[in-house]
Amino acid sequence: MFGLSVATLAGYLAAIVVLMVTPGPDMMFVLANAARYGTRAGLVAALGVAAGEAVHVAAVVFGLAAAISASPVLFTAIRWAGAAYLIVLGVRALCGSSGPGATAPGHDGRAERAFLRGLVTNLLNPKMILFSVAFLPQFVEPAAGNVTAQLVLLGGLFVAVQLTVDIALGAGAGRLAGRLADGRWSRQINRICAVAFVALGLRLAAG
Repeated sequence: MFGLSVATLAGYLAAIVVLMVTPGPDMMFVLANAARYGTRAGLVAALGVAAGEAVHVAAVVFGLAAAISASPVLFTAIRWAGAAYLIVLGVRALCGSSGPGATAPGHDGRAERAFLRGLVTNLLNPKMILFSVAFLPQFVEPAAGNVTAQLVLLGGLFVAVQLTVDIALGAGAGRLAGRLADGRWSRQINRICAVAFVALGLRLAAG
């Protein structure tokens, strides 16, 4: 397909499967949303994260990501913005979990915002920009034909695998949270998710 050899495609798919099953910020974000708001929020968050990665892939194809990664000031600004966004989400979740009206998974209108949260979180992760710039071109075969078409194919496969893994994890976490959705467990889940958001923000801020 697009001139890429079967061996290259097989090696690429194996590499991204390993990457996707390794815990990272996107995976933890999907799990936290599913645990706090239920299965639907986990699935929608997975779609948002995948949409963000699709934007990164498009940036690589059109050369924008290389320009961003070459600017230390812009890179740092994006990193701090992403960290601040995650920490704010965590603080809000923590405040919302302490009162008697803390929401059980699956019954909060804010679950509808999971797509936007996933999209913004992924877009504000500069490591994904650098990763896309460094990873995707390694599997391009210039002698095999249209390089742009190859990047689109490789990026599309990356997003598809990421979406598949995150949807499976989000569905599983959402079902488990639903079974523990009595008042006591609901508050504990909310606190754990709040801590997870803050930890992700601090991790991103630390570089």
